[in-house]
Amino acid sequence: MNKNLNPLNWTKKQQIIGGAVAIVLIGGVTTGIVNHANHQAKERKIEALKNKKIKFCKARAEKAKQLEKSNQAGSKKLLDIAEKTPTDKNIKLAEDSILKVKNAEVKKAFDNQVVGIKNRVKLENEAKTAISNYQKDAMNQDKYKTAQQFVNKLTSSYSKGLKDSLNKQLATSKKQADDATKAQQAKSESDSKAKATNTNKEQSASTGNATNNNANVNTGTDSQSTVNNDVASGSNSYGGGSQNNYSQGGSNTSQNNTNSGSSNQGQGNSGQNNSNSNTNTGGNGSNSNNNGSNGGNSSQPSHVTKYLAWVSVDGVRTYTQLCNSVAEANSWTYGILHSQEIINLSFDHTIGNGLDNV
Repeated sequence: MNKNLNPLNWTKKQQIIGGAVAIVLIGGVTTGIVNHANHQAKERKIEALKNKKIKFCKARAEKAKQLEKSNQAGSKKLLDIAEKTPTDKNIKLAEDSILKVKNAEVKKAFDNQVVGIKNRVKLENEAKTAISNYQKDAMNQDKYKTAQQFVNKLTSSYSKGLKDSLNKQLATSKKQADDATKAQQAKSESDSKAKATNTNKEQSASTGNATNNNANVNTGTDSQSTVNNDVASGSNSYGGGSQNNYSQGGSNTSQNNTNSGSSNQGQGNSGQNNSNSNTNTGGNGSNSNNNGSNGGNSSQPSHVTKYLAWVSVDGVRTYTQLCNSVAEANSWTYGILHSQEIINLSFDHTIGNGLDNV
């Protein structure tokens, strides 16, 4: 080892210089160490800030994700309510909630669902209107077909309850129309038969009257001949003396026999009028014989048919009305069946109707 390198062998001047160099070297090392420590601290601080920012961004993203999830769930819930109860208010609430949804695909699907709800409501309203129009004119087959077509368009599962109700109303009105048609046909047939029967009775009555008239003429002639003979062979008797028979002078006037005919009008049958007169004029006086007239009889009026219209609830006749004609009965039945009370009952009960002759 070189002696000059040993600090113990240095001169005082060398020792001072060496101490100064050592101090400089130590200071440089210390400064380096301090600078390195400060750099590491700064890097740690930057890393911490970076991590904090990342954490904040993650938290914000998670919060946005949860908000989107909540908005979608809220929109779906409101859409379900609008599907079940499609009022204007419920549809508007669903539309407003969809505006908060950020996911483009989900938002588009929700918008399409709103359009579907609105279209379904439109079809339901059209079907209700068609049913109402048919109920007001149940004999119109074109309105029946139109109502049936609109009801068949209700294919949504949410429209099933309404569709079943409308089909029930349609069937009830159709049955009422068919029953009314059958009743009118039966009434026409009954009227035709009654008219034919009355015509036959009138013809029979006319034939019987003619026969009676001929009998009256013969009877009047025979009776008159007997009267004439009695007058022509008359005699006078005197008490206490002889009896003298003598012939009456003068003229013998033949009888007049008048028989009025019969008239048959409608259901009534008037009888015959028969008037006979006989006058015999002799030399000593006159003998007159008059037969009076006999009036006929009028038959009793035929039975007047009444109609009992009725409407039943679950087979029980709850509403009844006695009417003078089929038209009156149909009008009454139509009014009852289309009353709000019966319409409400028809949702849960079986409604029937009919017409009886009394």
